[in-house]
Amino acid sequence: MFRSLACASALFLAVPAFAAETVSVDTYRGAVDVPANPEKIAVFDIAAVDTLSALGVDVSGAPQNLYVDYLQSVADKAEDLGTLFEPDIEAVHALQPDLIIVGGRSSDQVDTMAELAPAIDMTIWEDVVGQGLARLGTYGKIFGREDKAAELRADFDAQLKSARAAVADKGTALIILTNGPKISAYGKAGRFGWVHSTLDLPEAAAEISDSTHGESISFEFIQTVNPDWLIVIDRLAAIGQPGEDAKTTLDNTLMHETKAWKNDQVVYLNASDIYISGGGIQSMMRTLSDIEAGFNGN
Repeated sequence: MFRSLACASALFLAVPAFAAETVSVDTYRGAVDVPANPEKIAVFDIAAVDTLSALGVDVSGAPQNLYVDYLQSVADKAEDLGTLFEPDIEAVHALQPDLIIVGGRSSDQVDTMAELAPAIDMTIWEDVVGQGLARLGTYGKIFGREDKAAELRADFDAQLKSARAAVADKGTALIILTNGPKISAYGKAGRFGWVHSTLDLPEAAAEISDSTHGESISFEFIQTVNPDWLIVIDRLAAIGQPGEDAKTTLDNTLMHETKAWKNDQVVYLNASDIYISGGGIQSMMRTLSDIEAGFNGN
């Protein structure tokens, strides 16, 4: 593999450099000059694939598995470039991309990719909504799709307004992630905390840690906290793995005693949307739509 990478790097560096128009954009690692309107792109970040697809930008190459069903048509047309964690370097070199985008799970690949073509890290992490919307604007700038980006931003704002209205004055919520029989809770400062902060949705348990993987909890904890609403993310469903699903895990005596269960106020989100492609413009709108529907009893 290292020999292949060395050969690929040598071939790339041997290509004569031609002057090309560039634009300065903000990335997760600071401002970077990138080619303007690149024709061929390799993308190793599913949130980026999500937003680029919404903008109408063709993704030339991507990981073989994007996990989310609404991006399957993108995966079908793109060249197979391996996985997020193990990119196929030879396939990337053969593609000869004008720009490579990494982020999140693939962010540590940026230096390797930069030896093949201009590469940027577009990770979305600390501020999912803020960074997600910033990435939308950045991609619009890179690909000359500013008008489409503005249209999508307006659509997002409208969906956010509707979701806020749906959750207003309806009590507290607890966000949990199931992983087979195991359960973790996420608070306002955690990975999915943007749901609380963006929607002004009160937390049922304010003391939850901000750990990346959430805080491991028991059914007794949920019973004690007794949220008005329970928002559920099924990790196994998100990654397509077999095992006990969230509905089976939560169907027990202790859960039956909670206000959320008694009042049929358990909202099961599309797990792939929020867990896999979180921060993508489509993902965020789909999640907000799920929450709106759930709180409206649909």
